Amino acid sequence: MARIKALNPEETTGKTKELFDIVKSKMGMVPNMMRTLGNSPAVLNAYLGFNAGLNYSSLGGKLGELIALTVANENGCNYCDAAHSYIGGKIGINTEDIENARHAFSIDPKVNAALLFSKEILETKGAVSNESLQRVRAAGYDDPQILEILAQVSLSIFTNYANILADTDIDFPQLTVLSQN
Repeated sequence: MARIKALNPEETTGKTKELFDIVKSKMGMVPNMMRTLGNSPAVLNAYLGFNAGLNYSSLGGKLGELIALTVANENGCNYCDAAHSYIGGKIGINTEDIENARHAFSIDPKVNAALLFSKEILETKGAVSNESLQRVRAAGYDDPQILEILAQVSLSIFTNYANILADTDIDFPQLTVLSQN
């Protein structure tokens, strides 16, 4: 049971209602994570803004989802693991690639470098080694893309922690178990 209430979109008013209406128009629903964040319109607005900003990332949506899966698994966030598995499948990521991303792995060397770099960002709290920067650059990522990887990891950390703190009820197709490291 959730530790922070997920608001009913039909009962909200003001800025929260406005934000929920935007989410519903884009997704067809207001997921429990956003219904929980909606307790603070400032927090929901900040999340939506950060997320929308990453739509301009040169990394693309598929890599963003794979990074989110790596981070969710590393942080033990069942909600985000379920959400990004579902969304990843909807945008054409196959089941094997979704499972591999949970373990910071891809058979594609460039994607693999981004996932390993994402994991190192988490493990070192951003203090990645010079060697790690050299590896991700050698894989074909430039400085703007390295910052975009960091941004995706940062957004994922926020949503992971929010969902873990709130114990958000999963409203995406549930997994039987979160993959272990």
